[in-house]
Amino acid sequence: AASWNTELVHAVGAEIGNETKSKGAHILLGPTVNIHRAPLAGRNFECYSEDPFLSARMASAFISGVNSRGVGTSVKHFVCNDSEFERMSISSEVGERALREIYLPPSEAAVREAGTWSIMSAYNRVNGTFASENARLLTEILREEWGFDGFVVSDWFGTKSTAACAAGLDLEMPGPGAHLGERILAAVEAGDIPEAAVDGAVRRILRITVRAGAFENPDEVKEHSIDRPEQRALVRRAAAESLV
Repeated sequence: AASWNTELVHAVGAEIGNETKSKGAHILLGPTVNIHRAPLAGRNFECYSEDPFLSARMASAFISGVNSRGVGTSVKHFVCNDSEFERMSISSEVGERALREIYLPPSEAAVREAGTWSIMSAYNRVNGTFASENARLLTEILREEWGFDGFVVSDWFGTKSTAACAAGLDLEMPGPGAHLGERILAAVEAGDIPEAAVDGAVRRILRITVRAGAFENPDEVKEHSIDRPEQRALVRRAAAESLV
């Protein structure tokens, strides 16, 4: 982000897309677009900036680069997971204006401009409700307002209840699922979760599986490394332009 160069970030994204394919993967777990709100936040080094506009420009460029190689991204962490203190459970109390002007713009750009394939929900609560089961975030804003057509995956061990499925969470990680798995069937049979919510989650995961070409090429790719002179030159250029 310190390069302020979207063309460069797009090129880096494309090269990382190549690397992702070389590992036999279809989706990259990134970029991280949380906002630098506290200097002690432990994952600031993964994020772009304290500025939401710059973060949005970088995210859009990076994702477009990755996507250009037929690889998807999983933008994280949605949303307001910007403090280290009790990061797994804290409730980020955020007003509507701050949410719209500071915290949501990078994710919105990732969806509306770059077409990210996946969104990873955050660990924390947002205004009292865990992000992984926050229907306003995952359904109303992400899907109904922004038109997101991919799937939402939880952060690792970030699913808090079976009700998350009804709120818009599609995939619990890591597997096997502790909250979604067999509990989903019981919840549907009990009438606690509508069957349509499960159908929607399955449909969204299948849509991205098709987009990734996983059905046409089901065989596992043997992992290998890429080390080309032009790749090294790009890495050096990116480092040089980012020095501050």
